This record gives sequence, structure tokens and C-alpha cells, in this order.
Amino acid sequence: MRLEIRPDPAEVGRARRWARARLARSGVRADEPLAETLVLLVSELVTNAVVHTGRPAVLQLSLPRAVAEGATVRLEVADASERAPVPRYVDGDATGGRGLALVDGLADRWGWSREDGGKRIWCELDRCVRRRESTAAYGSTVAYEGLAYEGLTYEVV
Repeated sequence: MRLEIRPDPAEVGRARRWARARLARSGVRADEPLAETLVLLVSELVTNAVVHTGRPAVLQLSLPRAVAEGATVRLEVADASERAPVPRYVDGDATGGRGLALVDGLADRWGWSREDGGKRIWCELDRCVRRRESTAAYGSTVAYEGLAYEGLTYEVV
């Protein structure tokens, strides 16, 4: 399932609605943690593509035929920019810059790759009844084309 995204911030809302509709057709309720998390990730990755590239993008959602317990949902956003996604450190007053930290904290797996004339950022969510539940802070290491970037800190609540 693919959705063409124009380089317009209004496309973020359209992408969220599209993802919700696809999930509903696959039997995922809107109030399930999987749906809520996936829609947030769609919002973050599409926003990054629209804001940071200013070019069209393609949103792709891969759902198993029956999204059952233990199924994996994959989200991909491809754009025509070769610029690597780089996490930023922002202070508490900043209104942006936390997108990749959110992806790192919410997705079960994520990464990116260069493609002909652009890149593809992907993330995966495993459907399970009990998601990671903790209020402790975690540090993480994120790999970018074989290089480790340490120090992203987030709180899972």
C-alpha cells in the first residue's frame, strides 16, 4: 500500500488518515497501542520528508493479511533527498527536532538506506498485547550506515 506525498505540510494529516484507514481495514482498532504508535510514526517520518527535503515522497505501509498477535507492521518513507537522517539534540524549549528520537523510542526496529537519487527510512512495529512498559530512562545507540551514534536518551512512559 503506497501513498504519494506532495511537499506540503498539509500532507502529514492526509498521511495519518490514510494509515488509520489501512489499519482499520486490517482489523487493527484505532485505540490499540499499535495503531496509535504507527500513526505517530507516520506523522514523524512524513513530516521529516516534507520539511527537510521540500520534495515529494512515497509512504508505504506493509501489513500482513491478518494482523494477528505477533505480526509485524512495516512503515517506509522514501524521498528524493540523499541527505542522511541525523538525530539532533534539542533543549526543552525547542518545538522540533525530536522526530528521530521518537522513532528510536517507539519502533521495535528502524533504519535507513540510500537509494537511486534518494533514501528510504523504515521502521517496524511488532503487534503484541503487552508493549514495553517502563518509566525508566533508556539510552540507545543508533546505527547510521555502519557508524554508531550514541547518546539518544528518551523516556518510555
